[in-house]
Amino acid sequence: MSEPQKLNLLIVEDDPHLASSLRLVAPDSYKVYVAKSPHLIPDHVFFHAALVDMHLEVEPPTPADGLSVVQKLVKKNPQVEVVAMSGNLDRALMEKAIQSGAQRFLAKPLSADELNAVLEKIEAYWWLRFATYENNLSRAQLIGSSTASEALRKKVAELKGEKAHVLIEGETGTGKDVVSRLLNQQEGSRPYISVNCSALTENLFESEFFGHLKGSFTGADSNKIGFAEAAHGGDLFLDEIEALPLTQQAKLLRFLESGEIRKVGAKDVQHVDVRVIAASNIPLSQLLAEKKFREDLYFRLAAHRIEILPLNQRPQDIPDIAQAFLQAERPKRNKSFDESALKELQSYTWPGNVRELKRVCEQLILTSPLPVIRDSDVQKLLLRDSYSASTTRMQLDQSLDAFLKAQEKKFIDYCLSQTKDIDKCCDLLKISRSSLYKKIKELDINYE
Repeated sequence: MSEPQKLNLLIVEDDPHLASSLRLVAPDSYKVYVAKSPHLIPDHVFFHAALVDMHLEVEPPTPADGLSVVQKLVKKNPQVEVVAMSGNLDRALMEKAIQSGAQRFLAKPLSADELNAVLEKIEAYWWLRFATYENNLSRAQLIGSSTASEALRKKVAELKGEKAHVLIEGETGTGKDVVSRLLNQQEGSRPYISVNCSALTENLFESEFFGHLKGSFTGADSNKIGFAEAAHGGDLFLDEIEALPLTQQAKLLRFLESGEIRKVGAKDVQHVDVRVIAASNIPLSQLLAEKKFREDLYFRLAAHRIEILPLNQRPQDIPDIAQAFLQAERPKRNKSFDESALKELQSYTWPGNVRELKRVCEQLILTSPLPVIRDSDVQKLLLRDSYSASTTRMQLDQSLDAFLKAQEKKFIDYCLSQTKDIDKCCDLLKISRSSLYKKIKELDINYE
């Protein structure tokens, strides 16, 4: 396996001793460039990160000249992660640094641990970006270039090295499990245990979560390690945390407060080191108001909170995600999207979010007759699925003829509302314009 590509780190610092110290502190994953003045910054290098002193002694002397350096770096490469440095913690200077494009401001004298932690978080962010373009589906990937996806990458990267628990909230199908795995993967090789809380029965919660000893209850034929112990030294992902009954929430809270577990049938307790990553399909604040979720447990879990927006609020991500699903099927099925098909996918509301988009892409790969998936292929599939989801229950007190006419009217009306064009509707229904107009009149369909 080849060595991973190093990130380029620029240090703009006029103090040679401090510059040398910063070079030594930087992780080995960075290739370091040092410039003691702005005109010595190499033009040909793409910098992933930069440490910039705010008070460079250049000719002629210019107070806080580092601000202009930050502005030039960001103008040349808006993606660079700039860290401003200064021993002057003047509020106005710090705000100007951020307004100029710096993402962080560190106080001198610098702490080696703090600087190392910051550079590791920047590294984590860049590798999350790189993972989007890798065809390595064995690892979790956060795909998409929208502002929301970029903010999500930043949030995940900020949590690198953090031990506090994490709460992920978002609609079903938005990818909470993907974010959870990314949080785990960026910490290196460590345990990851995933649990669906809705599948934990109340009478077996303690046994499944904490483990049990042989003979502790009927059916306990051997010792069992619980989820918490299995995740020792790593992460425990609790999906659908909102499904936990209040009695189980109390037991989970005690574990989070103490880090101790007692197996069913055991007298002694043992300590485990686990970061809990909880996920909820609905905002837990809503359950707090309804007294269905413990407030103290919520504040324990939400030490760090991540919100994932639904897919219809980040349509810019849809083409990238759809293309990734197609890429996963190659070379077995060599299909591609026409640009019009991608636009058609973007215009849909996606109530099932990324999970629904994945299912639709899989069906398009199988059903589209040409190597190129067209907008008409997407329209037919989405129209069929949407109509199927919207059909009402059958009424058994009507004749077959009345039922068929009602369904025919509903289907034509739905098709017209979706296409908003007579010719497109005719193409989908495979009937002539005159036949469609006749149906509209016969079935008393309101169409203008």
